[in-house]
Amino acid sequence: MPFSSSTFRMRSGRVPGSFQRRIGLAAGLLLGGLLSSAAVAKDFDFGFENVATQAKRLAQHSYSSPQVDLPDALANLKFEQYIKIQYNAEHDLWRNDKLPFRLSFFHEGMQYNTPVKIHQITAHGVQDIKFNAADFNYGGNHFSADDLKGLQFAGFRVEVPDAKTKQWYQNLVFQGASYLRAIGQGQRFGLSARGLAVDTGAPTGEEFPYFTEFWIARPRNTDSALIIYALLDSPRMTGVYRYTLHPGTTAVIDVKARVYMRANVDKLGLAPLTGMFLFGPNQPPKTPDYRPALHDSEGLSVHAGDGQWFWRPLLDPRMLTISSFETVNPKGFGLMQRSHAFSDYEDLDDRYDLRPSGWVDVKGNWGPGRVELVEIPTPDETNDNIVAYWVPRQQPKPLQPFNYEYSLRFENTEQTLPQTLAHVTQTRYSEGTVKQDNLIRKPDGSEELLVDFAGANLDKLPVNAPVQAVVEPGQQISLVEVKVVRNEAVGGYRLLLRFRRHTPDGVKPRPAKINAYLHLGDTTLSETWSYLLPVP
Repeated sequence: MPFSSSTFRMRSGRVPGSFQRRIGLAAGLLLGGLLSSAAVAKDFDFGFENVATQAKRLAQHSYSSPQVDLPDALANLKFEQYIKIQYNAEHDLWRNDKLPFRLSFFHEGMQYNTPVKIHQITAHGVQDIKFNAADFNYGGNHFSADDLKGLQFAGFRVEVPDAKTKQWYQNLVFQGASYLRAIGQGQRFGLSARGLAVDTGAPTGEEFPYFTEFWIARPRNTDSALIIYALLDSPRMTGVYRYTLHPGTTAVIDVKARVYMRANVDKLGLAPLTGMFLFGPNQPPKTPDYRPALHDSEGLSVHAGDGQWFWRPLLDPRMLTISSFETVNPKGFGLMQRSHAFSDYEDLDDRYDLRPSGWVDVKGNWGPGRVELVEIPTPDETNDNIVAYWVPRQQPKPLQPFNYEYSLRFENTEQTLPQTLAHVTQTRYSEGTVKQDNLIRKPDGSEELLVDFAGANLDKLPVNAPVQAVVEPGQQISLVEVKVVRNEAVGGYRLLLRFRRHTPDGVKPRPAKINAYLHLGDTTLSETWSYLLPVP
């Protein structure tokens, strides 16, 4: 599987794929259990094909942008003001019906200015869920009756009870464009998923499709899954999505999608994940910070169609950077948060140790294409600057239905990892040093990377097993030292790479790639660590 990277300069005033975050969402704890979508929806006459008919009809006509006409009092809200507008919990939909799920809703305001229609599907038909200002607490904000006239919702959240405490918490949120967030039991909200990514990172700019309408199947009191249908619309495409939510320690969302293209796009990204990376042990902070790391996700994991596993530590680059992992019929990929000890972050406010990984479990054959990773420079943690998605080699044709399915897994300690291979647990960067007179280590102008591997297969090796590394440096990298040692402190093995960069005169410095994996004789022991050294 080739690994490639390229860089583009960001256009002034635009950060492709960025998503204003920190909406003040509380953590949610989830119920366990699975139930097939057919069992949940069998009593309802409305389903996937109904929404697909609407999507197909929309695709046959020119795009009509949603009417955005918020009064200034709502459009000009500051973040601190907007988050004070909260749906009254006493008015949650299904609250008094002893159902295993509840719904509450988001108010229009600030950048959440696109109206969203929401319906519930019942045994008696489809019912509109109407906006009512009396359902909201405005937290000291003052609006006139005219300000609140004719509004719709900006999104909604799904709440479930904790199995032990019986307290209700958020576990799934739809708000803004086609973004959604979910968490498993005991987690905190972190990375997001999206319906589609369109021309992400392209010089022409990114197109953001929107979920404009939702239909939510009213659950029965014995159901342990919730079905949500969504209609997607944008200038060059429409689509229908069925999300089947299975709460639990790991929140699992089964996704069935059908897309209709109005026109061709340069790049269509399926099952996109969006997160944030600012710094970590592989890229220390630019200024002193008491936190060892600050990120929603620390690496991209790819399970290729041929069974190979790749791990790419994330970066906050100086320039927008795009990396690709080509394969046929991928098995899965994800933006992962593998570090879960509090000491990895030391942040009591945002609890990055409790933020989930996002894993895409591919269903069926997706054919040839590539997992693409986009890394965008960010000055702080308020922007999502990491995007990963699948780009099919064969783009959908206009007006032809394009179907695909996958599952989203929001994991914490229950990680999707290679089953028979060791995985990377951390990557650490420092200046290179050499020991002088066997007494002290001093810098020698080189650079150094430490990569720790762990896995049950490594634990079974004899103490004196001659484990080695295959290292593939990029053209601008000269290896000075490669060493593999057993990690007597925590188990596994540590790979030490000491190297120098060399850039020919007149050649612009570029990020440099370097791949490595562990082996013992002819046996591959680990996933492939695939790193992109940023421009110094």
